[in-house]
Amino acid sequence: MDVSLTMWVLTVVVLCALIAVDFFFGRKPHEVSLREAGTWTVIWVILACLFGVGLLVSGNGEASGEFFAGYITEKSLSVDNLFVFILIMTKFAVPARYQARVLLVGVLIALVLRAAFIAAGAALIANFSWVFYIFGAFLIWTAWKLVQDARADTEDEEYEENRFMRIVERRFPATDRYHGTKLTIRENGRRLITPMLIVMLAIGSTDILFALDSIPAIFGLTDDPYIVFTANAFALMGLRQLYFLIGGLLKKLVHLSYGLSIILGFIGVKLVLHALHESGVHVPEISIAVSLGVICTVLAVTTVTSLYATRGERADGGPGTGGEGQGDGHEAKASGSTR
Repeated sequence: MDVSLTMWVLTVVVLCALIAVDFFFGRKPHEVSLREAGTWTVIWVILACLFGVGLLVSGNGEASGEFFAGYITEKSLSVDNLFVFILIMTKFAVPARYQARVLLVGVLIALVLRAAFIAAGAALIANFSWVFYIFGAFLIWTAWKLVQDARADTEDEEYEENRFMRIVERRFPATDRYHGTKLTIRENGRRLITPMLIVMLAIGSTDILFALDSIPAIFGLTDDPYIVFTANAFALMGLRQLYFLIGGLLKKLVHLSYGLSIILGFIGVKLVLHALHESGVHVPEISIAVSLGVICTVLAVTTVTSLYATRGERADGGPGTGGEGQGDGHEAKASGSTR
């Protein structure tokens, strides 16, 4: 798909405008209701669908199919990432009314980091076709790891800070209490960072690990940087509302990891076949229509089987109860950042 610089700039401007509108409505700290989360989730899904249909109407049916396949894949992978977000919120005892702000900024950091990953991936693919072998092998290995993790006992799983977060907390003095939405405060003549800044960095930096499988996965569906970026942007920007909408239902999706492993393994095989084809080996290639059908079918089946397997269980409390929601921001103490 030939995308001009003007189209790139226009797309980024429109996305920034949508983000600004989202931020405007959520600028006041508050607990996000299911109605609000549901409304915004529907809005972001509709916007993504309109973008995909727009590509189709403009006469680029292949790009439209690639966008939808990439968007659905990235969305499904991001749902699995919500488990980690809940662990982070719990570790840092984020008050319920601040969680929306934390997620918004964290997702923005993730979007910027992914843009860098996408640019690097596109440059590698454009210059070294053998990169497809590496991406394909990595996705197949990731799929196997997902199956192993799903079969392991993770009842007592806890969030472990990455090296970047340990450096931040070691180098910069921090207060152990939230101070509203402030990122830094001055106390006794010293500038201190707050748990609000730390948890935002935790969510944003953790996405680097998520991008290691999601970016190769979408490059397995399309090598168009524009489609890769827009699919990631729409998937990420609806993630904040999805957190509040289905957070309480995440534990019911017991087969999601198996479904994602099948999808990643399938895309890995697709990448290897494409690499062989580029190397001159006559092998069948998997079309985008088949890819889209496999992805949708796997997600539908794993969702149905998950809900059937947990039909007798009561839903646990949602993510909105992960932090101390009573009192003001000065009274909420963060358990994960006492420096």
